[in-house]
Amino acid sequence: MPQWFGGREAGTAPGMAVTRIVVAEDDSSIRELLVHHLERDGFHCDQAADGPSALRLVRTGADALILDLGLPVVDGFDVLRALRREGRELPILVLTARSDEIDRVVGLEIGADDYVVKPFSPREVVARVKALGRRAGLTSIQAPVVLTFERLEIDEAAREARIDGVNVGLKPREFALLLELASNAGVALSRETLLERVWGYEFDGDHRTVDVHVRRLRSKIEDGAQLAPLLHTVHGFGYKFARG
Repeated sequence: MPQWFGGREAGTAPGMAVTRIVVAEDDSSIRELLVHHLERDGFHCDQAADGPSALRLVRTGADALILDLGLPVVDGFDVLRALRREGRELPILVLTARSDEIDRVVGLEIGADDYVVKPFSPREVVARVKALGRRAGLTSIQAPVVLTFERLEIDEAAREARIDGVNVGLKPREFALLLELASNAGVALSRETLLERVWGYEFDGDHRTVDVHVRRLRSKIEDGAQLAPLLHTVHGFGYKFARG
């Protein structure tokens, strides 16, 4: 079994390893959404849009593979068969839009470790990738993130937003939206992007959902604590978190 944290990038501290995951998915919007969530959790991702690219990237030393069965040129089944024939034992999580049980069964029989059926939440995929690592007796090195903006602290590990050390008491989706905006301080994010990253691309709601949650954040953080405005509206587009 290959090491889950098998290498170290230039610039990382001694002993800090990097988990390299190949994300093989031909739909660029789904692929980029998955990469965003994985990298936010400390993984390093390489992207493949077809079967030959996925094979090439894995053969250069990947630690895990997220594999869409519907890849062009060489489909996911053939990629999976080829890797297992070569004796590559890296964890493989299959993504499929196919509803037939037989496709999922065949995927598992030829070497997949787990599967997720589309549509899915990107957080579910990240959780399943971590679970595959735990099953192999491997551990994560992701350090908790605490973002500080003067009197405001956003603690990702505790899932808390604190002002002057006191928890504001945000609901889970409010916290996720705040974290997404604050993690990209100074960058304007469209409502579509926020819906994809916070609610998941399968979410059926409309843009007003984002607006409602931003109003709640402003009420709890800016108005309630008399902070300077942090959440700025970008008219006709979306929102931006002020730089610290």
